[in-house]
Amino acid sequence: MKKIVSLVIIITFILGAQQKRPLNVDDLWSMKRIGNVEISPDGKTLAFTVTSYNMNTNKGNTDIYLSDSDGSSVRAFLSSPKNESNPKFINKGKSLAYLKDGQVFSIDIDGKNETKLTDIYSGVSGFIFSPDESKILFSSSVYPECENQDCIKNKDEQKDSSKVKARVITHLMYRVWNHWLDERRDHLFLYDFKNKQLNDITFKLENDVPPLDLGSGNDYNFSNDGNEIAFTMNPEKYVQNSTNNEIYTFQLSSLNNNEPNVFKKISQSLGNDNQPVYSPDGKFIAFRSMKRAGFEADKQNIILYNREKGTIKNLTENFDKSAGELLWTNDSKYIIFTAANEIFNSIFKLNILTGEVTSLLIKHVNSNLKLTYDGKKLFFLQQKSDQPYEIFSINLDGTGLKQITHLNSELLSEIQMNPVETFWSPGAAGDKVQSILVKPPFFDPSKKYPMIFLIHGGPQGHWTDDFHYRWNTQLFASKGYVVVAPNPRGSVGYGQKFTDEISGDWGGKVYTDLMNAYDYAVKNFSFIDSRNTFAAGASYGGYMINWIEAHTNRFNALVSHDGVFNTESMYGTTEELWFVEWEFKGTPWSNRKLYEKWSPHRYIQNAKTPMLIVEGANDFRVAEEQAFQLFTSLQRLGVESKFLYFPDEYHFVTKPQNSRLWWSEVFNWFEIHKK
Repeated sequence: MKKIVSLVIIITFILGAQQKRPLNVDDLWSMKRIGNVEISPDGKTLAFTVTSYNMNTNKGNTDIYLSDSDGSSVRAFLSSPKNESNPKFINKGKSLAYLKDGQVFSIDIDGKNETKLTDIYSGVSGFIFSPDESKILFSSSVYPECENQDCIKNKDEQKDSSKVKARVITHLMYRVWNHWLDERRDHLFLYDFKNKQLNDITFKLENDVPPLDLGSGNDYNFSNDGNEIAFTMNPEKYVQNSTNNEIYTFQLSSLNNNEPNVFKKISQSLGNDNQPVYSPDGKFIAFRSMKRAGFEADKQNIILYNREKGTIKNLTENFDKSAGELLWTNDSKYIIFTAANEIFNSIFKLNILTGEVTSLLIKHVNSNLKLTYDGKKLFFLQQKSDQPYEIFSINLDGTGLKQITHLNSELLSEIQMNPVETFWSPGAAGDKVQSILVKPPFFDPSKKYPMIFLIHGGPQGHWTDDFHYRWNTQLFASKGYVVVAPNPRGSVGYGQKFTDEISGDWGGKVYTDLMNAYDYAVKNFSFIDSRNTFAAGASYGGYMINWIEAHTNRFNALVSHDGVFNTESMYGTTEELWFVEWEFKGTPWSNRKLYEKWSPHRYIQNAKTPMLIVEGANDFRVAEEQAFQLFTSLQRLGVESKFLYFPDEYHFVTKPQNSRLWWSEVFNWFEIHKK
């Protein structure tokens, strides 16, 4: 009888495996994507956003879900054709506040009594409540000189009614990422529910709060008594040259005294400071800080500001990883934080008295930290290469790790994926380089598989154990490829020195790191078909593809997505000049030799490898002219090349149907160049 039962189990397992299939692009857009998570005061209920996409309508929609904190009773709570986001428990957990149509609403937790709490013409973004819930802080896009909402409305109406749509530009920065900047600025507002009073905290300032870039997603907060706020702002007039975000505090009691608002700067670094978070006991503000001016990828230290003494202390001077999210424990003795850690985004615990850092959770990619009101349990999001974000919990002593939600389990049960593996190879100057390796579904070690070699952007980024919705390693592997994704010089999570060593050396040691990783993989993994290898990258990864084009013939075909081709012209068309001036140690006229040394266009005459070029018209970081120059050069040289141009995308491909086309073109390009 036991033999029969065992045989049935084996047969069931085999049939189940046979019924599974590879991941496809439609699966990516069918996944439910969990966003921010909130916990009720009693710790019994979770509220979280879920974004779902529709391939036919080519759009997404965000709803708010509720769940018991043990993962039971998961249900869509606010689900409509409109986006509902930013849930906050209020009224002792009896109600939920949220954003819809750019305004704050509330609703009872039983789904009754929906109420519109704000009616502000310029709209509400990123609101947070004061401790007594009588006020909210939020950001809104306004004309700095406007004293009221009517002024903003009148200016908008005048602009909309004008038949002239020309722009008169008198200074940098006039566009960022994917949108043009005009006279509007993001200002920080305080709204008082009791007297319906609206105050523009940063009235008349030409500076954005939160800053245009290099912020944290948590850049303004109330003190524990609700009498003070702290916020992040770049005070410089010319932000295109500056990474100097600073931390300021402001006493709310000084509002309406008919004098300009006075802010107190508490940060001291010339580099990027952000994410001010008050301790629960009110004694401290913790924030992140970079030491070096002009460098976006410097180490993010955790700084402790003593509110009574006015002193600051670097708590992570001896911890060689860059801090991510910051979260105080309820006793104000520890800070929980995330940090890039090789291929993971790990969770750590910092003792503010001793500076000791201990690991709470190492594996996978973790974010969106939330602590229960009793301070005993941490809720967070976790993803890995074969699982999109789901909600997890863990005790503060590192025990009791538990997956709470399983929104995509049914779909995932149909799909065959292999977890990431890693290997280390010799890099330049005696360093070791870690690479991710993903095997194709239904992998057979006795067979030979073509390889896709992926190069990440940044350049100060890293490939992680994540379920990426654009450059998904599992989807690259799904068509029968082995995927190798190295983290070479410049990658984060391997110490700041390793990160630093790409600046001023874009095609140097990092190129050696990459080619060594490629050669190691081909030599040491017998299942890789060395006759059929392909490479792809975006942004800096696209730059490196362009560099590879002129410096090696290792690959059958290449894909360059939004890649830098001409470093000098890129300087004249990108928006954030501090980036190129740091990476190339000056301007093209002050350090022309370095721009020339590392510019792929200077070597393009050596090009031989077929290349697919991808570009979005609204990419203002690496502007479309880079792709035009690259494609023209390859065509003129007679190198087989193809240009995929998206007039409605920017640095990323964000629309479902465009994504489907992108994957189709990439896979077809590889397929036709197999030997």
